[in-house]
Amino acid sequence: MSEIREECGVFGIWSPTTAPLADTVYYGLFALQHRGQESCGIVINDDGIFSSYKDSGLVGDVFTPEILHSLGQGNMAVGHVRYGTLESGDRVNAQPLVVNHVKGKMAIANNGSLTNYRQLREQLELDGSIFHTISDTEVISYLIIKERLSATSIEEAVRRAVPYLEGAFTLVIMSPGKLLAVRDPRGFRPLCYGQRPDGSYVVASETCALDAAGATFIRDIQPGEIVLFDDDGVHADTTYCNSKPRSMCVFEFVYLARPDSTLDGSSVHLARQKAGEFLAKAYPVDADVVIGVPDSGLDAAMGYAKESGIPYDMGLLKNKYIGRTFIAPTQSDREDKVRIKLNPVPSTIRGKRVVMVDDSIVRGTTCMRIVRLLREAGATEVHMRVSAPPFLHPCYYGTDIDSREALIAHNHSVEEIAQIIGVDSLGYLRLEDLKHIAENCPSDGFCSACFDNRYPCPVPEDNVLKNRYDSKRPQKK
Repeated sequence: MSEIREECGVFGIWSPTTAPLADTVYYGLFALQHRGQESCGIVINDDGIFSSYKDSGLVGDVFTPEILHSLGQGNMAVGHVRYGTLESGDRVNAQPLVVNHVKGKMAIANNGSLTNYRQLREQLELDGSIFHTISDTEVISYLIIKERLSATSIEEAVRRAVPYLEGAFTLVIMSPGKLLAVRDPRGFRPLCYGQRPDGSYVVASETCALDAAGATFIRDIQPGEIVLFDDDGVHADTTYCNSKPRSMCVFEFVYLARPDSTLDGSSVHLARQKAGEFLAKAYPVDADVVIGVPDSGLDAAMGYAKESGIPYDMGLLKNKYIGRTFIAPTQSDREDKVRIKLNPVPSTIRGKRVVMVDDSIVRGTTCMRIVRLLREAGATEVHMRVSAPPFLHPCYYGTDIDSREALIAHNHSVEEIAQIIGVDSLGYLRLEDLKHIAENCPSDGFCSACFDNRYPCPVPEDNVLKNRYDSKRPQKK
């Protein structure tokens, strides 16, 4: 890709008293590590004095006890884990961003991708802005600061800036005296908040991070909502709520989120189990064992086994020290990691007809290698079931689903893919079933453009790498 387009995790905390918050942010980011493995950062606010540290690498590697201690105490903090979809792990692109301006300081962390990024950046550059990163977040920060020059408060500046932003964004913003959480009007990405026993409020991309920080979930932040935390309590600005159709990324349930999280009132674990049940009904097969590909294929495999009556067992052991291959930034990284990431359990596989359930087939690299491992371990048959429909179109809202040329399902039929990856049969979750996997989310409230080409908002026409292989214009939802 030609630009940074991120799938990340954000975290924020507001405390009624000065406290050593760095450890709490660390725990929250550690829980969100699955959302970004390239870089991470923490900013602590001690009565308007910001202390920050960020670098490329995993949370546990970047933040040593010495670095956490050096950040000192404060009453607010913001954290971020980043996955840049460009081949760029430069420290300069790590977040949160800290900006000094005439009315004070601001720290900002973002999860999402603006579809009008280029237009906004070009206009800001013409107005004199100088950019130091290739991140959407810097564009958003400049827009907010521009509005802050004439606004009476940071929340008013954010409210003025939101209408300029098109696409996916979830923001945690910290000024010297306030913490804000912002979710885009379509709600592409999740965002929630909770409270700790000491009265602190915690904001995070997923509920699993609230748990890690010792906070009790209060509620999801609604699409279009701006929530402010300060000495006067919690204040919600609903100006942009219900202004646009809800479009939560359905791939959050299929793959991105942790299974112990709840998104917009729906359990990720139960959603994946439901997907497996749908697969068993649509694609039955005579087999001896059902196995899941760790991690996000496990829940769907349980659902398939439950519905089909075929025993479920552990067939693949994951090396927990290897990151997710899908979000390794380069193809060579993905191939290297697949080789050492998974190992079959011979006693489960040998002499068996195996149903292997995975969450997706994007490029085909990972599943091809896994199927080969199962064959080498003695599987007599391998039947693959996928808990997502075929990926046919790129994503412009923050997930690393690249040009159509890179998507195996765009270039091959299901039968051809089965032959390429070496399975005896292959079945994808049907699109009509996908919309019904989340128990409390309306079926028309999802973005599934990467499967059905129905984009909720206009996509950038100048993204050359993603658009060059388009066979037809994307439809509007």
